[in-house]
Amino acid sequence: MFEVIPAVDIKDGKCVQLVQGKPGTGSEYGDPVDAAERWVDSGANRLHIIDLDGAFKGRQKNFDTIRKIVEKFDVPIQVGGGIRSYSAAEKLIEVGVDRVFVGTIAFNDKKLLKKLVGSFGKSIYVSIDAKAGEVMVDGWTKGSGVNVVEACRKFEAVGVGGFLFTNIDKEGKMEGIDIGSFSEVIGATEMPVIASGGVSSIKDLDALKKVGASGAVVGTALYNGKLDFNKAIDMCSG
Repeated sequence: MFEVIPAVDIKDGKCVQLVQGKPGTGSEYGDPVDAAERWVDSGANRLHIIDLDGAFKGRQKNFDTIRKIVEKFDVPIQVGGGIRSYSAAEKLIEVGVDRVFVGTIAFNDKKLLKKLVGSFGKSIYVSIDAKAGEVMVDGWTKGSGVNVVEACRKFEAVGVGGFLFTNIDKEGKMEGIDIGSFSEVIGATEMPVIASGGVSSIKDLDALKKVGASGAVVGTALYNGKLDFNKAIDMCSG
């Protein structure tokens, strides 16, 4: 089933939505727990949480807030951002996080990635965050020298649960998606691919569903009211 997954991105204790992941851009939307409650009350079946402070600084900064959200709401929670050690992933799994997204360590420490998959199986997803086709790491600040197709094939062989593919070029810009980039990634792997970056309309969601994405993360378009969440849910179930 295709899932529409509201994003709750956390920076400096606030729920935010950035443009292309750049600090100082975008808007704030209050308390992250309140934001999570808004989407769960509206019918969300899953939440997507990114610790932006962790992504930028290399280690998690908002664990306590994430734990509050996990404990308060009876929906699966997927988390990424700053997870660059075994213990960071383990802490999240232990408090009940359903999926843990790792990016930088997947590219920098294959041995650690294999250990995570060995311990937590399909709960480990790899974040493939691409700019102009190149996978970016370290909070989207450095190029990895690896293209998206190569990355998918490499990590599928390790046995990860799936991928979160973010098109950084479109992230937070409200311009719609580049469906070709998602088709490329989905076609490169048999694993589930969650789409992110530029989703701003029912048309975008329908296109992603048709090319085989397992779901889509939606942020800015939900928060500013451009995308009606109830209509998005109806599209999923249709």
